[in-house]
Amino acid sequence: MTDAATEAAWTALKAAADPVARIVDQFAADPERLSRMSVEAAGLYLDLSKQSWTRAGFDAALALARVRQVEARRAHLFGGAAVNLTEGRAVLHPALRAAPGADYHALGEPVSAEVDAVRADMAAYAEAVRSGAETGGTGKAFKALVHVGIGGSDLGPRVVWDALRPLSPTVDLRFVANIDPRDMAEALTGLDPETTLVVVVSKTFTTQETLANADAAKAWLAAALTPEQLRKHFIGVTAAPDKAGAFGCGRTFAFRDWVGGRYSLWSAVSLSCAIGLGWDAFEAFLGGARAMDQHFVDAPLEKNAPVLLALAQVFNVDGLGRHARTVAPYAHALRRLPSFLQQLEMESNGKRVHRDGSPVSHGTCPVVFGEPGTNGQHAFFQQIHQGPETVPAEFVIVAKTHGNETESPLWANALAQGQALMLGKTTEAARAELLASGSGDAEADRLQTHKTFPGNRPSTAIVMDRLTPATLGALIALYEHKTFVEGVIWDVNSFDQWGVELGKVLAKAILKDVAAGGPSDELDPSTAALMTRLLG
Repeated sequence: MTDAATEAAWTALKAAADPVARIVDQFAADPERLSRMSVEAAGLYLDLSKQSWTRAGFDAALALARVRQVEARRAHLFGGAAVNLTEGRAVLHPALRAAPGADYHALGEPVSAEVDAVRADMAAYAEAVRSGAETGGTGKAFKALVHVGIGGSDLGPRVVWDALRPLSPTVDLRFVANIDPRDMAEALTGLDPETTLVVVVSKTFTTQETLANADAAKAWLAAALTPEQLRKHFIGVTAAPDKAGAFGCGRTFAFRDWVGGRYSLWSAVSLSCAIGLGWDAFEAFLGGARAMDQHFVDAPLEKNAPVLLALAQVFNVDGLGRHARTVAPYAHALRRLPSFLQQLEMESNGKRVHRDGSPVSHGTCPVVFGEPGTNGQHAFFQQIHQGPETVPAEFVIVAKTHGNETESPLWANALAQGQALMLGKTTEAARAELLASGSGDAEADRLQTHKTFPGNRPSTAIVMDRLTPATLGALIALYEHKTFVEGVIWDVNSFDQWGVELGKVLAKAILKDVAAGGPSDELDPSTAALMTRLLG
C-alpha cells in the first residue's frame, strides 16, 4: 500500500525512464555525468555513468529514495529496531563487524559486549588450531577442516575462502552443502580423521541437509576415534547451542536470531575462514565491511555507493521493465560472487507482497546470474549483446588479481564489454567492415544484420586495485546495503524467507511415503508417478 507522494514519485520515475535515449549521448548532454554518477567508498570505485538514466532519470530515482524514507529506515536498521516485521526481529549484521566496544542494541537489548566476547573466543580458537596448540583427540594437530552447512551457512564463508585463500594454505579447508552423498565423499577423500576438524554450521540445528551431512561426518570420525576423542573434532556454530551439544558437538560458537543466515558470514559462521586465513586477515575483512557501513551511514544519498547501486537496479526493473541482471567478476577469486548474490538478493527481495501483506504494486528483485570474466564472454554474453531483451550488466574489476602486476588483458576485456554494450554497432558500420574485409555486396547484404549490435545497453563497473580482505569485506557489505535499500524502495521485508519453507515441509511428507514403500493417496498423480519411478 502506498500514499500519494510515493505514487507520484513512482510515476515520475517511469516518466523519466526513456528507453530510446542513447546512453553515449548523455555524456555530451551532461558534461558532469561521470563525476555525478561515480563514487569512491571503502577502497571501491563505482561508475554508474553507463546506466540508462538521463539526468532527469537519475534525479527521479533519488527523489523516489527520499520519498521512500531510505535515510530513516537506515537509522532503524542500525538502531536495532524490528526491521524484520514478520518475525519481530532486529537485523544487526553491522554489529558483527563493528569495532570492539561498540554499543549496538537489538530491540533495546545491548548486544555488542556479547559480540566482542564471541569474537575473542573465535580469535583464540582459530589461532590455537593454526598453531597446533589445539589438537584432536589423539594429540595430533589439525591439518584439514570440513565446513558443513547450506545456504547462508555455506555460501558466505565459501565466497570468502575462495576469494582470499593462499595458494598453499596452512589448513586444507573443504566445504560440504549438498545432501547428495557424493559431496561429502569428495570432501573426506584423502583426509585422516585424526587430523580433521569438522565445523557444523546451522542457525537452528534442524536443517535437514546439514544434519544429514553432519551425521555422515560424525560416522566417518567415529570409525577412527572414541566418543570422547570425537568431541574435539566436532564443532558447532549455531543460535541453538543446546541442540548442537545434544547432537555431539564438543564445543559451540553462538550467534543470535537477529543475524539472518545470508547476512551471517561476519559471525562465527565464518569460523572456518578465520582458522584457514588467520585472525589478522579475518579482522581486516571485518574492517573493510565496517568502512562501508560508515560510508552508507554518512554519505548523502546522491553520493552513497549502496544507494546508487540500488537505484540503478530499481530504475531498470521498474522504469524500463528489465527483470534480469548479470554480474561478471573479472577475477577468478570472485568466481562464486554471482552465486552468493543470487541468495543475498533473490532470497531477500524475491517477494510478492508489501510489508503490510498487500500485493506488490511494482516489480521486485530481478533474476541474478553470472560467471567470472572472461569465461562468461564465451557463454551468455552473446545474448546480452544481441538478444531481444536488455539485460543490465555489472562488472567487478580487480586491477591486480595475482601478485603486483596489473592484469591488463583481463580488465581490458571488462572495459571493452561495457563499452560494446553501450556503443553497439550499426548495420551501416557492419556493412562497411564487411566490404573493407573483402566481402562482396551480396555477402555484405547477407551478413550485415547478423553483425549489427543494438547497443544502448547499460552496465556498472565496480573497481578495486587489489582483492584484499578489506576490499572483499567492503564489496560484500556494499551488496548487503544495496539489497536493503531496494527492499525499502519496493516496501518488502528483505529479511524473511518463507519461500524456502514450503518445499522443505513437503519433502518431509514425501520421505514418509518413501519410508512406507510408496506414494500415498494424497499425492498428485505426477508426483506419485515420479516417486514410483525413482523407487524402482
